[in-house]
Amino acid sequence: PFNYLFDILEDQKVIPMIRGKANEYNVYLFLDDLLPKNTWSVQKLNLNPQQGSSDEDISITYRRTGIILKVESKTAVRGSFSSGKRAKKIKEPHFKVKCHRSRSNISKLGKGNDAYPVDAFDLIITNPLNAIYQSNTVSENLEIIQYLELKSILNKYYNVGLDSLLIQRCYADWRYVVPVDIGIDGFIPRTPYVKLRGDPNWKPLEKIEERLLGIKEEKRRKSLTRRPSIT
Repeated sequence: PFNYLFDILEDQKVIPMIRGKANEYNVYLFLDDLLPKNTWSVQKLNLNPQQGSSDEDISITYRRTGIILKVESKTAVRGSFSSGKRAKKIKEPHFKVKCHRSRSNISKLGKGNDAYPVDAFDLIITNPLNAIYQSNTVSENLEIIQYLELKSILNKYYNVGLDSLLIQRCYADWRYVVPVDIGIDGFIPRTPYVKLRGDPNWKPLEKIEERLLGIKEEKRRKSLTRRPSIT
């Protein structure tokens, strides 16, 4: 019913899905603008995932061979930015990324039920924006974390002093990872860590083309080894 349209859109179960879908389009637009169009073709997919297979957000096709790379956009875990001082694993500033399936069976956690296998995607892309928003807020609007120590770390890293500029810098800080680089026992961690500075696995998106060429070449070699020999 039209009268309830905004009530539906502002529902707490619906808003994260809308933001996630918007993030997919942001990644698509960034890649489409970044990659040379004479070499790569970027498509935004709206496929219904089939049982036993993962959904795909974006595909990148290498025009000369038709090899397709699967790209998944994932948002940071809301409010997950940490100084690292009290963390068990990462003792420096970092945030987390939501990389598990949305509909999980809690009884099977740790058995790969809601985790993606490392070969589900060729690349995962994120930015830290969602991590700087306070979780469990009373206000209807998104609020930036208020802890002075965390704000100081973020403002210093992004060289800003205003919240509006911090939001812009975090949005523009796109990073990618090849799942196998962070995989554990063949699965992508549910919420992998991303170091704010100098992460060895999550790289700036501006430098992605060289890695894309490497992934493309690896796929080509694998396809050649699978071809039956002609006698």
